[in-house]
Amino acid sequence: MHFIDEAAITVRAGDGGRGCLSFRREKFVPRGGPDGGNGGNGGSVLIEVSPHLSTLLDFRYRRIFKAKRGQHGMGKKMHGKNAPDLVIAVPPGTLVYDDETGVLLSDLTKPGDTLVAAAGGRGGRGNAAFVSSTRQAPDRADPGRPGEERKLRLSLKLIANIGLVGLPNAGKSTLLSRISRAKPKIADYPFTTLSPVLGVVLHRDEEFVVADLPGLIEGAHRGAGLGHRFLKHAERTEGLVHVLDSARPAEEIAEAYRVVREEMEKFRPELAQRPTLLAFNKMDVTGARKSAEEARALLNFPEGDAYYISAATGRGITALLDGLAALRKTGFSDAY
Repeated sequence: MHFIDEAAITVRAGDGGRGCLSFRREKFVPRGGPDGGNGGNGGSVLIEVSPHLSTLLDFRYRRIFKAKRGQHGMGKKMHGKNAPDLVIAVPPGTLVYDDETGVLLSDLTKPGDTLVAAAGGRGGRGNAAFVSSTRQAPDRADPGRPGEERKLRLSLKLIANIGLVGLPNAGKSTLLSRISRAKPKIADYPFTTLSPVLGVVLHRDEEFVVADLPGLIEGAHRGAGLGHRFLKHAERTEGLVHVLDSARPAEEIAEAYRVVREEMEKFRPELAQRPTLLAFNKMDVTGARKSAEEARALLNFPEGDAYYISAATGRGITALLDGLAALRKTGFSDAY
């Protein structure tokens, strides 16, 4: 399934039905009074969070959404029916912007969260509504009011407790497949992961959501590589796990960490302040442990927040999961 996290749509609420201009006409009632009913209200367009969606893929194929108009009023004081609202389902974490002004209208995060994206027009009044003591036979009725129309931009930011970050080919996808039932595409070349993948982790009666986020490269804050598509999804996380390729020399490992951290700082400074664990991966490679320990020392990273793992073999995974679960309770070191 394609992962789509941006979409532009047009929403059009229904017009209100016309009020009816009518007079009672019955045998033996020569002076029947006005009996025109009101028009029904047009349907509004609502945007509502559905827990069953995880992407904006549906909006690739449908971009215009129109609610129905209200029914017109009728004689005998019969009011037109109100049109039903049109409900558009979106995944949790969807931000809705007015596409013309750029104003954020709503940040829809929880199932059931709803935004009235376009209000339906009110139904017009029939002539029976204009009767007064001085006007017994009004000959006017209102037209229904037009429904609102808006151009919207939808932007999805995934909602995950933990984000896996790191340069391409560090082993994030392999790690996610090891700790959850998620099945990301895995291969030994950069940018295998072209879109975020979520996995639910169950560990010692703790449950949390982990996102495998696309790899960063230098210049990502300007949109290079997978740039902004990665960074915006990291914004909602409670903490980050920085996955590092320990099959490299210590200096390269340390530099890989600095590159990603600097890109986060340039994109949004507070993002770089997220509580972070280091996962030195590929401990199954000869010499990796020595390189990883030297890199940690170069970074002056707290030893208690550094884990030495092999996503391929499962080595050190239990200890890392214990560290992840701790985020739910006490948080990580504030320094990183």
